Amino acid sequence: MKSLFLSFLLVSWTSAFAPVQITQQTMKVEHSIPFAGFHPLASTETSEIVMTDDYKSATIFGPNIADENIRNIAVIAHVDHGKTTLVDALIKQSGVFRDAQQADEAGDTIMDNQDQERERGITILAKNLAVMRNGVKINVMDTPGHADFGGEVERVLNMADGVLLVVDSVEGPKPQTRFVLDKALKKGMQALVVINKIDRPAARPDYVIDKCFDLFVELGATDEQTDFRVVYASGLQGRAGHEPDELTDDLGPLFDAIMESIPAPRCVSTEPDTLQALISNIDYDDFKGKMGIARITNGAVKSGQPIALQKPGQAKKTGRLSKLYVFDNLGKKEVDEAKAGEIIMFSGIDDVEIGDTLITNELSGANAADPLPPIAVEKPTVRMTIGVNKSPLAGREGKFLTSRMIRDRLFKELDKNVALKVEETDSADRYMVSGRGQLHLTVLIETMRREGFELEVGPPTVIYNVNEQTGEKEEPWEAVEVRVPEEFVGGVVDLFNQRKGELQDMGIEGDEGLSVVKYLVPTRGMLGLRSSMLTATRGTAIIDSVFDSYRPCIKGDIQSRDKGSLLAFADGTVTTFGMEGAQDRGKLMVNAGDDVYKGMIIGIHQRPGDLEVNVCKTKALTNMRSATKGITTGIVTPIEMSLDACVEYLAADEILEVTPSKFRMAKNPEMAGKKKK
Repeated sequence: MKSLFLSFLLVSWTSAFAPVQITQQTMKVEHSIPFAGFHPLASTETSEIVMTDDYKSATIFGPNIADENIRNIAVIAHVDHGKTTLVDALIKQSGVFRDAQQADEAGDTIMDNQDQERERGITILAKNLAVMRNGVKINVMDTPGHADFGGEVERVLNMADGVLLVVDSVEGPKPQTRFVLDKALKKGMQALVVINKIDRPAARPDYVIDKCFDLFVELGATDEQTDFRVVYASGLQGRAGHEPDELTDDLGPLFDAIMESIPAPRCVSTEPDTLQALISNIDYDDFKGKMGIARITNGAVKSGQPIALQKPGQAKKTGRLSKLYVFDNLGKKEVDEAKAGEIIMFSGIDDVEIGDTLITNELSGANAADPLPPIAVEKPTVRMTIGVNKSPLAGREGKFLTSRMIRDRLFKELDKNVALKVEETDSADRYMVSGRGQLHLTVLIETMRREGFELEVGPPTVIYNVNEQTGEKEEPWEAVEVRVPEEFVGGVVDLFNQRKGELQDMGIEGDEGLSVVKYLVPTRGMLGLRSSMLTATRGTAIIDSVFDSYRPCIKGDIQSRDKGSLLAFADGTVTTFGMEGAQDRGKLMVNAGDDVYKGMIIGIHQRPGDLEVNVCKTKALTNMRSATKGITTGIVTPIEMSLDACVEYLAADEILEVTPSKFRMAKNPEMAGKKKK
């Protein structure tokens, strides 16, 4: 019934709602024409191109099925819609673990195996695995759901033939759902929609399917893409079904839908000379060194054969493929040969980079194919300075302190983090690091902190863009969606208005009684907004944001915070006697016994403007006091500031000192000197 209903909607609504009539054209083209998913081979064969009119782009699927027993899928969704939980359930039901006891020992978050991923409860890095089902190998790529890690999604989609679009049964499509689905549809991929968390009491599957259909139409999907298949699932329970109230005891219906709805990989040729494999990820091995991960687009590769890595218009990096692996369950296994459609990992060339194309170097590459276009990712929108810690308390804890160590670590991060950008600055001990958002950068800083680095971090700033057509300076804007109880809507709207936001929509969502507020806000206004909004809504706000577009800059400054800072009056050690007098001036961030220095931020002032207070003063040692004096005085518990909270708090003239065990904020001495002049 669902498929009939969708077919009826397609027939009746396509002409009314699609701005461009989308048709699927098959045409013959020469290999001298470059396309998004494929670059011409050295030969003059022709291949079938599937054109999508509204995007004016093309994706080559190829006339030949590479391997009928392989499916390459990427799992995409908005944050917290249950992607990783669903993938974990797929793993447990695929015979990866020996028995139930081994599965229990693996834990609930098998794929999110990094410390930060488990602490934050989000996926940060995309990961590969492979499971077998009825003789068919399913290569699964688990992707992040947070907008700041969209570069991971863009990178992984180059290895997939279709996507599992996981959508919450209550919330429906969200901003990041739109972003990742748009990328998949532009590549011509077929989507299998999984309505997850169907066991929630407030589940509304019909509403979610309608919203998904509307989203596909808005993004200009083809008729074939819009006629998507739907599976209902509960990743937590490990159950799935074709109807919301008829779930089986396992995920069998989901496995069947993957094999039936996601196409097998296609290629132009499987001849060894036509080898083309775009490097989409990098891995490291203590014994084998740097290893490339790629999906073979065309041709075949053998262990030990001469190979080359090349980017369009650049020189080749040649070598011999020493080890060849394919993914097997949660690990990898060594093979002698792999053909088109397979996802491989290989070693042999140390300077392999994401965006390189693996081609053959037999006969010195006389018959080798041309390299594929490199991976295209969205531009960074936020940047911060990261440099040597120069505070009076520097060098007490860290193992890596010098600018050379920091520089090497930052540029090493570029090998894997395709959405990151690192630039030199006028200062020899400071570097400009740009990313897709504040979280993107703080995850890197936290990783370096745990590795033993001491850093000095500047406040986040937005990256402006100059419109090539008008020459006008533009700034990034974000689409923000906030779900909050109705009594806090006024405070949310007030905060957005202070930050130059534009109201897009407002209403009540579902049966839970939550109000939904949608705004377009300059990225400048989003810096530091989350903590203010959580405070204004008593921690009840659920905030989702994704990059929207570049728009003309708003004149004037956007107020980031309405309170100043409490500053240390002098160098010394914090005492309880000093805290007693200072806590009346605002909220403190330091404990008794902490070392402080002049200009260090020790608290939040209760009024605008900064105030110096002496938290190091000691009680005079005289006998002129009452016997009971001081007994009733209490110390208010200081605020504990995390890395994310510190970065959000920073003003333009403040810096953050990061050490393996401490976060200290201070006024920037360089900017203070400029003000005095």
